[in-house]
Amino acid sequence: MNLLAFDTSTETLSVAVGAGAAVLEHVEAGGPKASARLIPVIEDLLARSGLTLAGLDAIAFGRGPGSFTGLRTAAAVAQGLGFGSGVAVLPVDTLLAVAEEAHHRSGATRIVAMLDARMGEVYHAAYERNGADWRTCSMPALARPQEVQIPTGWTLAGNVLEVLAGRLPPAAQYVAALPAAAALLRLAPAGLSGQAAHPAAQALPLYIRDKVAQTTEERAADRARKESRHASDAAEPT
Repeated sequence: MNLLAFDTSTETLSVAVGAGAAVLEHVEAGGPKASARLIPVIEDLLARSGLTLAGLDAIAFGRGPGSFTGLRTAAAVAQGLGFGSGVAVLPVDTLLAVAEEAHHRSGATRIVAMLDARMGEVYHAAYERNGADWRTCSMPALARPQEVQIPTGWTLAGNVLEVLAGRLPPAAQYVAALPAAAALLRLAPAGLSGQAAHPAAQALPLYIRDKVAQTTEERAADRARKESRHASDAAEPT
């Protein structure tokens, strides 16, 4: 299959093109630069792969949860490319892509995927792999890190070590992973066979949080909590 995939839901811009068995991937810092850099990177990878937009079987993108601006960027580009080429779009949950990337790196099959949602919260979901298929055990949600349950024997994956401040559940395995575009490529065939592809107009982001910024009081309270936690850590005997 000929596929284009990209994700801008985190501070990393990730783009990949699959031309049959050959895969070209590009990763760089994203964030505010993603909206300006995404299309040039896509054009470069397509040209290097010898593909055109019209020759693609689908355009996969990370639909969220994640950064509001990043999700809007990915959805808008997917819509534009889909409308212009007539190619179907394939929205993929970013947390499922985290689980897929963690499985690819570690072989883990039962994964709690977690992404930093800022403001002292995380996005999380749980997935179990059976053969080549993923089963969603808990849907994407938003919570404080300490509220997320990591079942015994499950792997925690994501970009949340700093948020957890080193406090992993006892004996929990952690795999650093982001919703990489290469993971979206690996997930795309199952999504296409499951009829998850849609017309370009349905390239929509998945928002979980309805609030994007803290008040001054909330920021001050968050700083106080962090300072108290750091003071407590420093006071603990080594």
